[in-house]
Amino acid sequence: MIRLEKFTEADFGQFISWMDTEKFMYQFGGASFSFPVTVEQLNKYAADTAHRIYRVIDSATNKTIGHGSISHHNVKNKSARLCRILIANEQDRSKGYGRKLIQALLKICFEELALHRVDLGVMEYNEAAIRCYQNCGFRIEGTLRESFVIDDEYYSVHNMSILDREYDKTKSVN
Repeated sequence: MIRLEKFTEADFGQFISWMDTEKFMYQFGGASFSFPVTVEQLNKYAADTAHRIYRVIDSATNKTIGHGSISHHNVKNKSARLCRILIANEQDRSKGYGRKLIQALLKICFEELALHRVDLGVMEYNEAAIRCYQNCGFRIEGTLRESFVIDDEYYSVHNMSILDREYDKTKSVN
């Protein structure tokens, strides 16, 4: 259904076009970028070897439909963070792409990198993403209350995580 390919400079224009409002940019990437997203910001992001950055391709159409990255890989603690998770266009959402993206990233984390724990942050109002992450085995473990200001309004962020033993259980169900 999907495949992951390395995010490159050729993807920058499309990526920037997806970030059309500050609120959407924060929903997607938290404080990783400042609005509006620029080529300079993306050059810095793509050059950072601490990230494994992917574009998401619809296997049937070969169209780029999203983005995702694995960051904050801590070898000692065997942990990492999923970041900047996105199925970009409204018409591509609610079709299972998000779930497939999360499953593909978790497979890399747990099967290739042999991690123990993976976490992520999600804006409190992004209920569809929260459901998707829960369906993939993540649990809400805490909330950073009113930690982001967007257009003079405060928003909270949930931190969610999954452990290797929980991932193993989800594999048998999926």
